[in-house]
Amino acid sequence: MSTPFGVDLGNNSSVVAVARNRGIDVVVNEVSNRATPTVVGFGVKNRSIGETGKNQQTSNLKNTVSNLKRILALPASSPDFTIEKQYFTAPLVEKDGSVAAKVRFQGAQTEFTATQLEAMYLHKLKDITAKETKSNITDIALAVPVWYTEQQRRAAADAAKIAGLNPVRIVNEVTAAAVGYGVFKTDLPTDKAKIIAFVDIGHSSYTVSIGSLKKGELKVLGSAFDKHFGGRDFDRAITEHFADEFKAKYKIDIRENAKGYARVLAAAEKLKKVLSANTQAPINIESVMNDVDVSSQLTREELEEFVAPLLDRINVPIEQALKTAGVKAEDIDSIEVIGGCTRVPSVKAKLAEIFGKPLSFTLNQDEAIARGAAFICAMHSPTLRVRPFKFEDVNAFSVTYSWEKDAEDNDHLEVFPKGGAFPSTKMLTLYRTSDFEVDAAYTHPEQLPKGTDHKISHWKITGVEVPEGSDSAIVKVKVRNDPSGFFTIEAAYIVEEKEFKELVEKDPPVEGEEEAEPEYKIVKKLVKTKDLQVAYTGHALPEKELAELLEKEFKMVADDKLVAETEDRKNALEEYIYELRGKLEDQYKDFASEQERETLSKKLMDTEEWLYDDGYDAKKAKYIAKYEELASIGNLIKGRYMQKQQELKDKLRSKQEAASMAKMAEKLAASRGEKKDTEGDVKMEDQLD
Repeated sequence: MSTPFGVDLGNNSSVVAVARNRGIDVVVNEVSNRATPTVVGFGVKNRSIGETGKNQQTSNLKNTVSNLKRILALPASSPDFTIEKQYFTAPLVEKDGSVAAKVRFQGAQTEFTATQLEAMYLHKLKDITAKETKSNITDIALAVPVWYTEQQRRAAADAAKIAGLNPVRIVNEVTAAAVGYGVFKTDLPTDKAKIIAFVDIGHSSYTVSIGSLKKGELKVLGSAFDKHFGGRDFDRAITEHFADEFKAKYKIDIRENAKGYARVLAAAEKLKKVLSANTQAPINIESVMNDVDVSSQLTREELEEFVAPLLDRINVPIEQALKTAGVKAEDIDSIEVIGGCTRVPSVKAKLAEIFGKPLSFTLNQDEAIARGAAFICAMHSPTLRVRPFKFEDVNAFSVTYSWEKDAEDNDHLEVFPKGGAFPSTKMLTLYRTSDFEVDAAYTHPEQLPKGTDHKISHWKITGVEVPEGSDSAIVKVKVRNDPSGFFTIEAAYIVEEKEFKELVEKDPPVEGEEEAEPEYKIVKKLVKTKDLQVAYTGHALPEKELAELLEKEFKMVADDKLVAETEDRKNALEEYIYELRGKLEDQYKDFASEQERETLSKKLMDTEEWLYDDGYDAKKAKYIAKYEELASIGNLIKGRYMQKQQELKDKLRSKQEAASMAKMAEKLAASRGEKKDTEGDVKMEDQLD
């Protein structure tokens, strides 16, 4: 049985939650952190993902990739490509029209698509969760930004598949948090819904969703976003300030040194967090570059001055979301705030000012999205029973389906309008004389982010046969905007008009009258006569390519595992050398002959020299062989030592048992003596009487 698995794929760090123990639990990683850095690093032999990737990031900048969700299926023609380059230390390149990362891995320059990179990271989260929960992890509900297009949502689903997961739902991040709020909030009304504003300001983006909530039901009324407003923008503003200050004060330019800039950026992030609770904070970095130590300080007022351009546009997504939802700020019952950047005092103050109401922090700012995603995943589980909850999201863009002209006048229709709720199903009726094709595309390409492909999907529908005596076949096409936000054609089939006899309903006879003979009328109904074949092509990866990428990923996983196991065997050999050498001169000294000690000491010395020379980069089997070679002698000596220890323990136990028996005998003898004396006294008294 698969444990329902929800992932909040954060830009800086990600949170994983699972449905178990009649609740939702956040999973801790291998170092017991509740959030895992969203980082993938590449080395000479293996990959470092998550915590290990973060640890080696500063020393391996050009081969470490972060900000994964920002480049997922990002078109190379998008202006965002240029913007994102400043946040990446690994080179970004174009591959098949989309952004990819170029790194050196296993001795060769390799280009990985963003889909592959995200798959690597999801596979790591899957392994962490499987080890922590000791269960099988298959199904996943993956939370993505509301501004993801069809292409990006498909790429997210493909990444999950490459990681060996089944994406049961791709859900908008803020919607996932709102679902968690609706499910676990116990005082929601059952009649008139509450209007809740959900504000999420994370590491890289800012989203506002207006939701209508009542018990067991959520309707997202409208959403808006700012893709370039988040914690990383605050961090960069601080870093740029110190870059200017250090240039003037210490005559060093960190902008010319990638490692130095990265270290100041990391310090700026910590400084920002300190300033959320304090009015001023220091910054100290040793040997930032050219062996120069730097120090300074920053006040909260100075930070607010640096980020003033950001704060000046914080109102825009709120106003857009309210307009789309058709409500006013005074109609909002509560403002629920999540996301790490909402801890910044100036951000909180500005939000409260715009809404004209105090903010609410009912939800966990860091974990709400993952918890909601886990619950959504549990809703899809056939083995778990969850609290009934219905929710609908809204389309960010309108979508039109079009087809070739044939027997009908129209050749297109806007099926799913902007702001329309999904999941949603519509039925198209077409009159066709032969096989045909259908396309789905965004209705207004000019409203899309620049560089976005306005085409969504293409379908070939085959098997059309015109019924005898008809000019064309009546084809029903079932189109759907599914729960993951994908635009699909679920089915297509031919219907024919056929005649049926139907009983005419009459009033019951009056008492005394005879019941009239039943009458029938002829009615015409459309009846499905044939299913048609529907072949899809679109942004989702073809099955063959998906299988190839899945194979590559699992090969890299196997390589990583082998490297880790090899390193473990190497460490075990090194530890055994030092341990055996120490015991040979101490504990084992009296249990080995002079010749054995000389032979073993020489072997230990030779193995140690080999380990730090030719054996530094040996294979796993070689380390095992060397270990077993030493153990073949060492275990003999150890066996003698252990045998002697056991003999001493047995002797000690025998002595203790003998002493215990003697003590018991003494007690028994003493108790018997007391009894005899008492009996003698009684007899003497009897004689005196």
